[in-house]
Amino acid sequence: MERTYIMLKPDAIRRNLMGEIIGRIEKKGYKITDMKMFTLNEDILKEHYAHIVDKPFFPEVVEYMTSGPVVGMIVEGESVIKGMRMLMGTTKYLDAHIGTIRGDFSCNDRENLIHGSDAPETAEAEIKRFFGK
Repeated sequence: MERTYIMLKPDAIRRNLMGEIIGRIEKKGYKITDMKMFTLNEDILKEHYAHIVDKPFFPEVVEYMTSGPVVGMIVEGESVIKGMRMLMGTTKYLDAHIGTIRGDFSCNDRENLIHGSDAPETAEAEIKRFFGK
């Protein structure tokens, strides 16, 4: 079994899409083994998004990601990292296929509803960062 970190972003919460998204994860056959709602701050965002902290758009990311609560989840299943990335759809919402979370619900690239780890090492680091496990 593989595990990954999934985060429902503030727009998913604000738009009342939590149940729909969680339902899709469960219907895919993945198991949510831990989940919590919390609010992010700039310090943790600098760590989480270290690869873009020097980009001119980073303040907009901070503004968006601190605009409301998020839901963090540890999700387990066979090939769950790749499977969740397929279920989420591409980051650019216009390129995301209908039937994916972003393809069905995203309205712009900035507010793209969901984050998922992209590799086993990233998943473990993000699970440790947000869950201490």
